[in-house]
Amino acid sequence: MFTSPYAPVEIPDVSIFDYLFENLSEAELDRTAVIDGVSGAELSYRALVDQITRVAGALAADGVGPGTVVGLLCPNTPQFTAVFHGILRAGATVTTINSLYTPDDIHRQLHDSVATWLITVSPLLPGAKAAAHASGIPDERIVVIDGEAGHRSLSDLLAADAPAPAVTIDPATHVAVLPYSSGTTAAPKGVMLSHRNLIANVQQARDLIGVVPEDKVLALLPFYHIYGMTVLLNLAFKQRASLVTMAKFDFVEFLRMIQDHRCSYIFIAPPIAVAVAKHPLVEKYDLSSVHTILSGAAPLDGALAAAVAARLDCRILQGYGMTEVSPVSHLIPIDAPHLSRASVGVTVPNMDCKLVSTETGDEIEAPSSGVSERGELLVRGPNVMLGYLNNEKATRETIDADGFLHTGDIATVNALGEVTIVDRSKELIKYKGYQIAPAELEALLLTHPQIADAAVIGAADADGQEIPKAFVVTVAESAVTAEEVIAFVSERVAPHKKVRAVEFIEVIPKSASGKILRKDLRARERAATVERPRTLRAAVPG
Repeated sequence: MFTSPYAPVEIPDVSIFDYLFENLSEAELDRTAVIDGVSGAELSYRALVDQITRVAGALAADGVGPGTVVGLLCPNTPQFTAVFHGILRAGATVTTINSLYTPDDIHRQLHDSVATWLITVSPLLPGAKAAAHASGIPDERIVVIDGEAGHRSLSDLLAADAPAPAVTIDPATHVAVLPYSSGTTAAPKGVMLSHRNLIANVQQARDLIGVVPEDKVLALLPFYHIYGMTVLLNLAFKQRASLVTMAKFDFVEFLRMIQDHRCSYIFIAPPIAVAVAKHPLVEKYDLSSVHTILSGAAPLDGALAAAVAARLDCRILQGYGMTEVSPVSHLIPIDAPHLSRASVGVTVPNMDCKLVSTETGDEIEAPSSGVSERGELLVRGPNVMLGYLNNEKATRETIDADGFLHTGDIATVNALGEVTIVDRSKELIKYKGYQIAPAELEALLLTHPQIADAAVIGAADADGQEIPKAFVVTVAESAVTAEEVIAFVSERVAPHKKVRAVEFIEVIPKSASGKILRKDLRARERAATVERPRTLRAAVPG
């Protein structure tokens, strides 16, 4: 095993609300907690805590508490922060829902999580309402934050002025949030994260990330995603920094908000790094306030990281993790300039790691010098999930008897404890940080009357970022085109799940048992990539 080079941290045995907000000083209460990136409206920590408490009281008065699951479908806004923590303060569980989801996607998550309430915003209400009704959630339990006739609003909850409830929970076992993850394979599953899981990961990461009260943190990455939830929302609040919210990504607005609000710490995913490194618009904005950029959610190329750092004259760090570990397990710390930007850094405190051979199952020895052999990365610590909701089989397949979570990623470790992700054994595709299960797209492709068989893998686009690519076998004498296949899928899935490339082949490689041999398709794709060199494209991520 190998562990963190940093000393273990204490993990308080309290609720996430108490951890973040109980010990605010008078001076901290008057600090700015959240800034609306569009309007510039500010919310102090004092006002935020008051709103959280009022939301908790109003929900509790309607029976929301331990055992209740509340769906939250909302982009990044100041209101999200109050509602999210208000639900948790009431003792309920939040299942955060991707704002890009189709009504069918929303329904599946509400149904699977057994949510009995849904809180959303008016632009998303039509699809949300259809999904809620299909899940048995009536209009009186659908709250529309910004107001809609026939539904309560956030203003209504705040005006109720009901006292926050006295809630007794076990932080180690009480499920605080239920984000959905595809894990290493198959359809999305509810990831049960306790209050202790969330607190542990903020404690593990806060000193390594280095956000300070004077920082203005651009909240571009969605709060409904575990990366945004932990590393932006919770960690920034714990550090008493100011969050600048961005409801949806627009590159010009991204640059404007950094300039106008003097944002200093920026959390991104790799596709945004491409635009920052290459787009000519960057020169038109004053981005001198930025001192650090941290990239996560997908692998960042070392050369791309260097280009971003040089262009903005800032630090650039990288992190690694997954929803199942709340999510951070590895980071390049802010005080470790010697680590390679192509690595994911070192193990965070309070975690044990090991590498296991995918061929023999034997543990790979951590080296005293040089770099280890390749192996699957296994992690164990207080930030590892309780398990998958109502899915003991998937939980046992992911977390072994010794408590190690099998990440499905192939890594090496060097004598300094620096971990580099070199390959993937799991089937999961990560497009711009969003998880996509190949099986879901394959099942959809097979409903096309001119497709006889199909397989989907992650492939690199022109910028070296991962996209879903379909290998398709057509029926005899079919004239279907790649564009038609892409359009067929696009009409039926959320935008991030779209197939972005199609290759027609004669047969899908499969094992004797009928399992798709994705490793063969990945090898085929790697061989083809060698023949078409990658270049960084000066374009805004779409």
